[in-house]
Amino acid sequence: MSVSKEEWQHEQQRIDLVRTKLRKQLSKIEPDVGQLKSQVVDIRKHFWDEVTVNLSHDDDILDTYLSLRQQAEVLSERERTHRQLKRQADRMNRLLPAPYFGRIDFKEDGANPAERVYVGVSSFLDEDGETFLVYDWRTPIASLYYDYAPGPAEYNTPGGLVEGEIELKRQFIIRDGHIHFLFDTGLMIGDELLQQVLSKGAGSQMKTIVATIQKEQNRIIRNDSSRMLIVQGAAGSGKTSAALQRVAYLLYKHRKTLTADQMVLFSPNPLFNSYVSTVLPELGEENMQQTTFQDYLHHRLGRRFNIEDPFDQIEYVLADEKTPGYAARVSGIRYKASTRFLHVIQAYKDQLLKEHMLFKDIIFRDQVIVSRQALSDRFYGYDPAIRLANRIELMKEWLLEELAAYQEQEMQEDWVRDELDFLDKEQYQRAYNQLRKRRGRAESFDDADAEEQLLRKMIVREHFKPLRSRVKRLRFVDVPGLYRQLYENKLLFQSLHRTAAAADTPVPAENADDRDGLPARWDEICAYTLERMNRGDLPYEDATPFLYLQELTEGFRTNTIVRHVLIDEAQDYSPFQFEFLKRLFPRCRMTVLGDFNQAVFAQATTLEGSTPVAGLYGPGETEQIVLHRSYRSTREIVEFTRGMLKDGAQIEPFDREGGKPVVFTSAGAGAGKGTDANTCADALVRRMTAEIKALQADGSTSIGVICKTAAESERAFEALNGLDELRLIRKDTPSFEKGVMVIPAYLAKGVEFDAVLIYDASAVAYSRESERKLFYTACTRAMHKLQLYSAGTLTPFVAELDPAVYTVETVE
Repeated sequence: MSVSKEEWQHEQQRIDLVRTKLRKQLSKIEPDVGQLKSQVVDIRKHFWDEVTVNLSHDDDILDTYLSLRQQAEVLSERERTHRQLKRQADRMNRLLPAPYFGRIDFKEDGANPAERVYVGVSSFLDEDGETFLVYDWRTPIASLYYDYAPGPAEYNTPGGLVEGEIELKRQFIIRDGHIHFLFDTGLMIGDELLQQVLSKGAGSQMKTIVATIQKEQNRIIRNDSSRMLIVQGAAGSGKTSAALQRVAYLLYKHRKTLTADQMVLFSPNPLFNSYVSTVLPELGEENMQQTTFQDYLHHRLGRRFNIEDPFDQIEYVLADEKTPGYAARVSGIRYKASTRFLHVIQAYKDQLLKEHMLFKDIIFRDQVIVSRQALSDRFYGYDPAIRLANRIELMKEWLLEELAAYQEQEMQEDWVRDELDFLDKEQYQRAYNQLRKRRGRAESFDDADAEEQLLRKMIVREHFKPLRSRVKRLRFVDVPGLYRQLYENKLLFQSLHRTAAAADTPVPAENADDRDGLPARWDEICAYTLERMNRGDLPYEDATPFLYLQELTEGFRTNTIVRHVLIDEAQDYSPFQFEFLKRLFPRCRMTVLGDFNQAVFAQATTLEGSTPVAGLYGPGETEQIVLHRSYRSTREIVEFTRGMLKDGAQIEPFDREGGKPVVFTSAGAGAGKGTDANTCADALVRRMTAEIKALQADGSTSIGVICKTAAESERAFEALNGLDELRLIRKDTPSFEKGVMVIPAYLAKGVEFDAVLIYDASAVAYSRESERKLFYTACTRAMHKLQLYSAGTLTPFVAELDPAVYTVETVE
């Protein structure tokens, strides 16, 4: 709805007024910020100059302590005040270019007149400290802007429900203090505003969406009641953006009890961490902790094994189809990520309480001092009601006592006498000091026997130190042997598998039981697993089950500090991983985000319906939200990509127009004319290079050349060498930057580009049904332009589409 010239001028005048008030308050605050910073630096630099140190008498020690405490309190107070004023100044500086993006006139029932509420990225009060010139988008009243059109509306406050009517809803785009776009709307967030925002180019980092939050996204952001919030969203539906705004909302609402370091984001790769790193700071909040599940696996198991990462695993799945044992490996990957195998491990833990528990000999100086059989006898000698982890804890305490007794015995052995002759002066001095301290300062040191006994004790204790450390770390439990036992003892596994099957848990079709009641290709799976473990390697599909078994055996490590866990690309997590994270963070709430249509890893988990994820906390504490509308790509790109999916008709494109995707093919390619394949590929590379240069000239600053695998990315990078700002993205690339990025499809998840070029869209690259979602994921990274290049027969994922949704150009 258009706004009159007078209204436009009135709004501009208000913006000018608010900016004037911002500058005025900043002129008062910023000098104080600078002075406080100087004071803090000065106090730190001269801290000890202000402290009187005298330790000769007890009174002097007290005086020194009080002096230290006083100086530390002064420093702490200055730092706290500086932080508060600095945050206040930062918020005002963020508001200066665009103080707000929305306005609602809300008339509360029984009140008159309507209150004008201007909504921005943070609140700003007039000099009286009471009048809101701008309301933070996270305030309760600001929810009206996102949830209602003009008419009856209501919002929740700590004091109860407030009802009334929205008389006007106005939206702005303000840049450098000037209104560029202004309209009144009867919609939630007007399509006009979204068109303006989405028509911009992609950046090197994700942007905030506070000005364009949709009603369904606002539901995600402000959900503060569910223990588990599951968001299944179509590609480009804004689920990750909404989750990050959710973090900012929770930090704002619970600012007295929740801090950023109590929130953890599990992201798909380091590149993604860089991509989203600026969202929270732009909203005035500190970044939460960010990690990957692979990082945690390395932290816990990296000393025992070389752990395969998920990217090496997917490279194998995508590129090694013709290698021996491929079918068994893929079958094993799917089975080991299933709920069935989770229940096998849980049944195994129960079985270990009765039999099959494995221990390692305790060895000192090449002699067994506590045998594995003695350990087993001790373990099974406990009350059967004591749970497994508690038995292990009891054994640890018993073993430490046994080691102390052996230590006393060893003190008189000849080898200790031999080592006495090789002690250095420092060790003798240490023994002398200990003996003097024990007997008193005044007594002379003339007891040779006492000296020798003390030195013997020091020697033996040092030799037993590694043993004590291993016992404290529970290394007497043979967890690798326990895990191997699953693959070595066929009868044991058969029994456990039947127990898990009795629970009626689903198992992938590829892993249907064979005649022996075992998963398909089980013998091959066992041989492969054991061979890798014997080499000190742990395949990615085994890492979480192994760690889960270790925790069931030894007791789960928990983190009670973290209160919120967010998991992005959650469709790529197995039931094992979800179960593990639930136990690792027992006091947290979870936000799980994903799209099953982008499940490119073999261990994919669906996020809709009665899934393992939904069952973690039960239906009473779980909410599931499905986002169908896609905002990232133009209507033409969405209509093209959704046709690749069985249920793609459910995906709703946002009405932003653009060109149809273009398929480039080589003349003669796949036509049986004897044309050399390399010639076709070279022609396409030349055309691709020209198209990239044209896109750059047209203003595209972020271009993705998406390949199927890392190996193909290497070849593409070499072929396109010479282009400006060309970068090769690998699994360990730490940052996302502008330019032309050559990237494997599985690393491109979660990010977006102005334009996407699919390097090889032929049937040779993409033909297996298992590759459909990978291809779909690659294509849905495009915001404005999508081009596909095929030197041979086109992938069936495109060939089966309605020809009307794309155009074809033949390259000579």
